[in-house]
Amino acid sequence: MNDPLDVLILEDSRFDVELLTHALAQALPSVRTRVVRDEPGFVGALAEQAYALILSDYELPGFSGAHALELARHMAPHTPFIFVSGVIGEDNAVELLKSGATDYVSKGRLARLPVVVGRALTEAADRRAKSLVERELSVAQAAMAQAEARRLSLMELGDRIRDMDDPGDIAYAASELLGQRLNVDRAGYGLVDTAAETVAIERDWTAPGVTSLAGQLHFRDYGSYIEDLRRGVTVAFENAHEDPRTRDTAHALDAISARAVVNMPLTDGGGLVGLLYLNHGQVRPWSRDELDFVREVGDRVRSAISRREAQMQLQALAASLEHQVRERTHERDRTWALSQDLLGVANHEGYFIAVNPAWEKLLGWSPDEIRAMPFIDLLHPDDRRGTEVELARLSGGARTTGFENRYRTKAGDYRWLSWTAVPDNGFLYAVARDISEQKERAAELDAAREQLRQSQKLEAVGQLTGGLAHDFNNLLAAISGSLELMRRRGIEGKPADMERYVGVAQGAVKRAAALTHRLLAFSRRQTLEPKSVNANRLVTDMEELVRRTLGPHITLETVAAVGLWNVHADPGQLENALLNLCINGRDAMPEGGKLVVETANRWIDARTARERDLPMGQYVSLTVSDNGVGMPSEVVARAFDPFFTTKPIGMGTGLGLSMIYGFAKQSGGQVRIYSEVGAGTSVSIYLPRHDMQEDTASPPAEAPQAPRADQGDTVLVVDDEPALRMIIVEVMQGLGYATLEAGDGAEALRILQAPRQRIDLLVSDVGLPGGMNGRQVADAARTARPGLKVLFITGYAENAVLSHGHLDPGMHVMTKPFEMDVLARRVKQLIESR
Repeated sequence: MNDPLDVLILEDSRFDVELLTHALAQALPSVRTRVVRDEPGFVGALAEQAYALILSDYELPGFSGAHALELARHMAPHTPFIFVSGVIGEDNAVELLKSGATDYVSKGRLARLPVVVGRALTEAADRRAKSLVERELSVAQAAMAQAEARRLSLMELGDRIRDMDDPGDIAYAASELLGQRLNVDRAGYGLVDTAAETVAIERDWTAPGVTSLAGQLHFRDYGSYIEDLRRGVTVAFENAHEDPRTRDTAHALDAISARAVVNMPLTDGGGLVGLLYLNHGQVRPWSRDELDFVREVGDRVRSAISRREAQMQLQALAASLEHQVRERTHERDRTWALSQDLLGVANHEGYFIAVNPAWEKLLGWSPDEIRAMPFIDLLHPDDRRGTEVELARLSGGARTTGFENRYRTKAGDYRWLSWTAVPDNGFLYAVARDISEQKERAAELDAAREQLRQSQKLEAVGQLTGGLAHDFNNLLAAISGSLELMRRRGIEGKPADMERYVGVAQGAVKRAAALTHRLLAFSRRQTLEPKSVNANRLVTDMEELVRRTLGPHITLETVAAVGLWNVHADPGQLENALLNLCINGRDAMPEGGKLVVETANRWIDARTARERDLPMGQYVSLTVSDNGVGMPSEVVARAFDPFFTTKPIGMGTGLGLSMIYGFAKQSGGQVRIYSEVGAGTSVSIYLPRHDMQEDTASPPAEAPQAPRADQGDTVLVVDDEPALRMIIVEVMQGLGYATLEAGDGAEALRILQAPRQRIDLLVSDVGLPGGMNGRQVADAARTARPGLKVLFITGYAENAVLSHGHLDPGMHVMTKPFEMDVLARRVKQLIESR
């Protein structure tokens, strides 16, 4: 929000422009605004530059906000468009939102503008991030598709040249594949005479209208790159007129349609023997993937030609050296000599006794070096243990397929290999394929997918915070309005309505507290006071309340299990959950029906536990069933999402089921929904069995007024919120308590460690700054003052701090917000309990 942002304002009222500019400056300190008042100005502004945000009035002289929205969707479709109007109605607002508007704000409620603008800019940024990730994913997928296509092309080439006898046919097949696959004017293969600096070309592949270079060419006639080829360096340039090696002879290259060239040297025995070349008559860049593809084709061509030449030599010696030919044919098997895979034979001592040439080509080690060292020394340290386990399996006679590990190259890096191995007659016959590139591609694809998932998470967080902001803004508006009216009545000297305004504000505070409790329940972070509870007794005690809530048109039936086990749960939360489920069932039966509340003991076996996301064991189920309208599967799937509701606006917050879900999970249980459209719904709460006896003690009746302190009673109040600390201290002093106060744990300990200071009760927030929380302060205080009574006050459920509800004797907890009279009675009760 601190980066410069350009905002376009469409507004004909100068006064409203000033209000909008002021509101924007508060939300976006570095905002730069441009104001237009009519259609030409609006169209011109959009044509001149891009904007981060558009704010528009709805009614303008000779122009309308709806038409402006249509123009903006055409000229700046990704820019958030917010209506700011004093006359727009709900129906018009809905239609404008459907037409593409991002949001709308009433001119009478410009205080909402910073929230709406912030949300619009955040959502726009999320959409851009998601689009970027999708493009990156598309690029990665395209790269993988291209790699797969080239792999298939190499397989096709292998199939074509496998049975070819003529080296010229082999070279032409490879040239044709390259020319067509890479869409160039010419592709060919030639034999190089390094002494004469010539290349002999038998024939090449050419595009229509392009002449062949068959014959003998002198390298020096076309540039000075022969030295690069001798060193085994690929010569590639996209424009002969710009490359320093060919700038002076570019006209000769133009004459043979070779302005862009790739010359790939092919070596044998360390010397240059062949050349695979690509020519194009126009300027053409060469990508790294294309050069790698040409190299792979060149290697296969050279290997195939070498194979064929070797076969021809062997055939020439067949008449006089038949026996030797058979031995050499066995040792130099076609697959062994020409395979791009690593082939090897190892003994039981952990050494390779034979390896094929692909080892040296891939890893850089010569065959002698490979045979001289234990192959375990070439493994990546992280892969040694797994490889040893696999070797033990092979020693037992098993086969291995697809086993992966990393081998060190002579240069010091590592290549991923996928192994197939078979033990036979005391030896291990193994084949390994280089899968390093596939691993890299898979990692890139996983990274792109992870970025997409993060983007989707951000979108989900945006939806949650949007719903939360909506409900809290409504409550804050009620509180703020009540305070404003109280201030005005105080100024006017009219106290008559003060009590009513106080009641409105307190009611809004209670609803806000209930909302935070529902959110904490959903996130499983609420402060619970679990007790041993019998669900049958709880249902019986609530039966009359439930009947009144359901009304006369719905029949209530309770089915209580005999010998029902107890559960360990917060009885108040369990009552709220049951009442919520009954209200949901009532709403699902608008024409009347039957609601059944049933309890049961459940044994959850391993299979059922997996299905219901529970540990196996003994549970108590509390089930509420109705024969109402039911829910489709897509609604059931989202039923526990916060703020999700199918009820009309104003009829539900969408937090009821999410609160029940959070409460059940926090209590070690689970909630499950079973529903069928037209047949009704059944919701079951599963809670673990508890062996303790039910706690039936009723809480003591609270006095109608806050009790006063005894002479000398002293309370230490610790809270990092100065306003709340001040209020608590003033209430305590008003009731006759001596008070001490501290803003953090360190300050509180200094007071607690004063030996002559009387302290009867420590009242402390749980979450404190400075590295020491309220529980740590209490534990440290009890070291110096054994038996000190402690009352924790918290607006958040730090269950880890509070030992998941298991407090030491003399420690108690209250959840914010609370009434001061309730706090005073709790303080008096704790001090008198000593």
